[in-house]
Parts: sequence; C-alpha cells; structure tokens
Amino acid sequence: MKIRFLVLLFLTFVVTNAQSWKLIWSDEFNGPSINTSNWTFETGNNNGWGNNELEYYTSRPENAKIVNGELVITALQESYGGKSYTSARMKTQGKKSFKYGRIEAYIKIPMGQGSWPAFWTLGENITSVGWPKCGEIDIMEHVNNLTVVNGTVHYAKTDGTYDSKGTTTTFDPSQYHLYAIEWDAAQIKWFIDSKPFFTFYIVNSINGTEEFHLPHFILLNLAIGGKWPGNPDGTMQFPITMNVDYVRVYELATDVEKTGIIPNEFNLIQNYPNPFNPETTIGYELAKESHVTLKIYDTLGNEFKTLVDEYKPAGTYNSQFSILSSELTSGVYLAVLNAGGVIRSKKLMLMK
Repeated sequence: MKIRFLVLLFLTFVVTNAQSWKLIWSDEFNGPSINTSNWTFETGNNNGWGNNELEYYTSRPENAKIVNGELVITALQESYGGKSYTSARMKTQGKKSFKYGRIEAYIKIPMGQGSWPAFWTLGENITSVGWPKCGEIDIMEHVNNLTVVNGTVHYAKTDGTYDSKGTTTTFDPSQYHLYAIEWDAAQIKWFIDSKPFFTFYIVNSINGTEEFHLPHFILLNLAIGGKWPGNPDGTMQFPITMNVDYVRVYELATDVEKTGIIPNEFNLIQNYPNPFNPETTIGYELAKESHVTLKIYDTLGNEFKTLVDEYKPAGTYNSQFSILSSELTSGVYLAVLNAGGVIRSKKLMLMK
C-alpha cells in the first residue's frame, strides 16, 4: 500500500541574544523574624491536607523562625491540637505570585521515616477553581531516607481529569542543595545544583496545561506521615528541621534583541515500497553564541528525540531528523528550539 505524508511546512525560529536572569524577588531570611510581607502561615491539620498527614501546623516560633540567617522549620513530636506532631507550612499566597522565570531555594532537608519536606507552588486561582485545576509544581519533595529527590507537576487535563508527571534524581540528602525550576511558555525544567533532571512540556497549553500559564505562589513545608512516606516508626529522633538559606525568583532579562527569520521547509523523502524513511531538515539562525537544544515532542508532551544539545557560535545551521518507519506513527508532533533561553516551536503533522 502506498504511504502518503502531509507535512506542515515553513518552521520559523526567532532567536534572541544576550539573555540573563534578573533577580525580581527574594527572601534571604536575614532579619530577626519571618517577614510577614512575604509569608503567611497555614495552620491546623485540615483533615490531613488530602494526604493523611499527621502534623498540626502552627505559626509558633517553636515550629518556624529565623536562626543565623536561615529559615528553620522544625517538626516536633508533641501533643497539640489533637495531633501528635507539630510543624509549619508557609506560603506567599496573596502577597507574592509569579508567572514564568527561575524559582530556586537553597535547602537542607531532614531524613527519617515519616518525614516529607517540600518546596513547591500552587496556582493563585486555587480559591476559585480548586485543585488540581489550579496546577501544582513540586520543585522539591523528599520522603523518608531515600537518596532520590522528586520533581512533579499535578494538573487537570483538557477533559477535567487529574494527571501528574514527574521523575526523580539521585542525590545526597544529608547536604544543602540548590533546588530550582526554569519555567517559560514552552516548558518547566527542574534542576538540582544546576543539573537538569526533568522537563515538562506546556507549549500552547498542550493537554490542558493552561494552569501553568497563570501566576503561582510559593510554599515551604515539612509534613509528617501521610499516604506517601507512611508514618513514623520510632526510628526518627525528633525534633527534625528543614533549613532554608534563601528563596529567589528571577525573570529572563533581554539586553539586545535581534530577530533572524528563515523559512524552514521540512523536506520529506518518500521511499516506495516499504520501508519508508522520512527525513526532515530544520534550519535556524543564531545571532550570537548560545546553548542550543532542538527537540521533537509528541502531543502528550513526551520528548521523542533530541536533535541538538550543545553550544554553537553565531551562524546558520541545518539539523537532520532521520527516523525509521517503525519509530513514528501518524499524528501531531512539535519541533522546539531553545537558544539561550528563548523558545520557539511549530507543529509538524504526519499522516500515513
């Protein structure tokens, strides 16, 4: 049977040069007490916060205070509010919220069966649309004594059903680490100590990810017990602490902008009869030296193939995308170029 391909042509990439991160907000925790212009406390147990957690959150200095230029969140084993543990959960809701940028914190987390520290965000519209429609970005979560850290998103898909995506990376949980995301209109990328370990694709609000194109607020908390870590078993010695040196938020600053627009035709070579071997050429222009990634994604936001991931000097480039017929099915794909932090993308339609 003859195989026919229909491909969307003319992929245009616009590349901007001279980008850098500009600090727009931070809490360095250098004052005598927690800055209430930045943070508010959530208190109580709230029926386990949807996770069967065991702690009672308070705003007491016993559970959260500034010590030697750090925020120290302390979980105690004590009878309080009808619960056997206390801790703190702080948020910037109603005070500071952010859409896109780099969000980072330098944190040392506790270990032990039943511990669950987290650095995360929720959509500012949670009070009107609820969870998960507001979207949740877990920049860092860790449970128990595991030597992996988690990065995850939770959201409502186009049909309104719940979904989550995430992964883990190995690390030494006994040390301070810099946990961060870099978030723009195309993707959210997770880092630990400047090493990327997960990317979630949100370009054009694919699969109902519009909640990640709206402002989010930041949360820090130390939970005890729950569905995920399980409960303390007597091996963990309380009190335990989560130490936060700082939280910082940056936006992408552009000093000089130059636009290079090249019509890029996807030249498809059709072999007949089978097997077929589609080949696509993607061209792009760099105004100055940049780190370049060029990736192909499917409609679920899964990375299908990386074509380029390296530093390149200014110039014009062509990248070849060759695959076997068994690797690709009919449908919509996206080619995404990231050059120095500036993202451009275009759909590819393949029909067999």
